[in-house]
Parts: sequence; structure tokens; C-alpha cells
Amino acid sequence: MSLYPMKFLPLFKHKVWGGNRIQALGFNYSPLPNCGELWALSSVAGSESVVSNGFLADNTLNEVLEIYMGELVGERNYLRFGNNFPLLVKLIDAADKLSIQVHPDDELARRRGMENGKTEMWYILEADADATLVDGFRQDLDRDVYCQALESGRLESLLHVEHPQQGDVYFIPAGRVHALGGGLLLAEIQQNSDCTYRIYDYNRPDRDGRLRELHTEEALDAIEFSAVRDGRTPYTYSDNATARLVQCPHFTASLIPLCSTAANPTASLRKNFARLDSFIIYFCVEGVAAVRALDTVCPLHAGECVLVPAVADEVELYAEGAAKLLEVYIDPAQYGDEELRHKDDMDWVARFMDDGLQDEELFDGGDGRHRHE
Repeated sequence: MSLYPMKFLPLFKHKVWGGNRIQALGFNYSPLPNCGELWALSSVAGSESVVSNGFLADNTLNEVLEIYMGELVGERNYLRFGNNFPLLVKLIDAADKLSIQVHPDDELARRRGMENGKTEMWYILEADADATLVDGFRQDLDRDVYCQALESGRLESLLHVEHPQQGDVYFIPAGRVHALGGGLLLAEIQQNSDCTYRIYDYNRPDRDGRLRELHTEEALDAIEFSAVRDGRTPYTYSDNATARLVQCPHFTASLIPLCSTAANPTASLRKNFARLDSFIIYFCVEGVAAVRALDTVCPLHAGECVLVPAVADEVELYAEGAAKLLEVYIDPAQYGDEELRHKDDMDWVARFMDDGLQDEELFDGGDGRHRHE
């Protein structure tokens, strides 16, 4: 039987810093007292996502990948990653601040016996007025200055603090010290790794009353000590079009705002991926939408995602009213170890043709163009 767009059962994670905003999106994680993380798509051992629709229902993502291989993730992606699905997709509800932490890059992680490191990005869904996050250091440091500040309890004075707002994007490369503050709900796209080196945790006990383990020595070789001036990722978007957010060897992520108008009561966008040798993930971050591919329609509400197999050449996106989707894939041309690269925004992905018209002619854009910087 043929592959089709797959939805998955959510995995709920209780965290000492977690809140209850995810419940308001329509998820029931009882009997957990809170849900710090909703894993929407995962192949992490012990936390594998389970298919919820179609004839593959009740199979894990790992099992589907073992059977369909390159048909699911793309032939070149399968040669590179094998039976390890390369990305992990989450919602994070930070009611309290998370620990100051850092992730290793691929080289360091593999030296230490792990499959890969962790580069990630955050898309902010909700932010309290006083919400903050840590994104690197305020100034260039060296190892000695960092260690002295850590030992003397002055680490927080060296950290670069941001004040995020709804719609902000932060790209967190491996090696950057970072932490979420309280009052944030966000989508996280990351490499498939659960490796975190915890540097400082405010002397906060876990749910069993014990101080959480720190990884002071392990973190030293992972940390990038250069300063960060403004961690936000600028982007420009218009309704019913694709806005590139992040393009790196580990993943490419875009925002697609779907907005219906009087002339187009059902917002829609058709995309052609015939030249892309990759799966595509659509993660709904606002409203209600639908994804159609391979003769299958998958409705999505905020917090849900669908995995479109690499064998799908075309995808259609729909919304009645307003919705926003994150579009995520791994472009083999961005691996970093090959000469071939797609140009700029890879406009061939964002455009489509219908009776000779481009998407700008088919959709009037509702409120016109928006700029988010």
C-alpha cells in the first residue's frame, strides 16, 4: 500500500517548570499536573511518535521509516541519516524559567558516542508582557572568565537577555548558551537529539525534592563564547505565501500564514516539491488548517503536525479564516559538504502555476504585506 500524509498521537512531558497553556489548545494530558512539552513528532528511543491515521495507524515513526526508507524521508536523506528520523518537533510551555543550558554540535556529540548534536529554532506562539529568554552572552568571553563567573555565582550577569513577542523567531545553533524564561509558549524545531548540558538551574529542586544534575565539565567543550547582539531572526511575510525563517544544513523552516478574504473565502496555497528530495512537516501554530497530498486530506489545529512523505510532488494547504503553519524539511543541497546549493529562497518551492498565474495573482493577500523584524 502507498504512503500518505501521516498524523501522530501527541506525547506529553511533565516538567518542573511546565504550565497548562497546551491544554487550552485542546489537548488532554491528564493525570499530569502540567505539560511542559508536547512532542508532536519524535523518533527518540522510548518516546517514538505513533501514527494516528490511515492503514499505518498504531505503528511508530521508526517502524514506518524502516519499511519505506527513502520514500518517506527522501533518498539522499535516507543515505545520510538511515533509520534515524533526523528532526524532533515540540510545543514548549514554560511557566517558569528553564535551566541555563547548551547543546553539543555534531562533531562533539559523535566523539561522545551520540548520533548527533542539537541545533534548534523557536517560534513564539504566546509571550507574557514580562517574558524573557537567554540567547548567548552579552560580550565575548573566554573559558577562564566564564568559569570564574560560574564559580562565583555571577553567570547570570554575563547572559544576553531578550524580550520575545508573539511571532518572534530565534535560531539557536549548537554551542550557544540559552534558556527560556517563564510566560512563553513556543514551537521548537530541532535536530533529533535529547542531549542537553545543564549549566545552572537556580538551585531549584525537581519534583522529588532533589537538585537537578549539572553538567559543568561536559559543557565546557560545547560552549561558543562569542557575544550575541540581537538573537531575533528577521523575516518578511505576506498572506498565503511562504516566508523563509531558517535555512541551515540541519533543517529549512518557513512560516505560511493562510488568510481567507472576501474574494477567496477559503485560503489556499499549492506547492510543488518535485525537485526536493525530502519529507515535509507542517506544524500548525495558529488556527485550523488542512493539508492535502497523495489524495489524502489531514485537518490540523494548533499544536498538531502532519508528515508528508518525500514521494509527494505536490501539496495543497487550506484554511477557512486565518491559520499559520510552520513548514519544515531537510534540503540535501544544504548539507554543507557538497557544492550544489539552491539559490536564496529556493523560490521554486514557494511558487506554483495555475492556468499561467502565479500565487501573487491568485491571492490578494488580505491585509497586504506584513513585516516582522
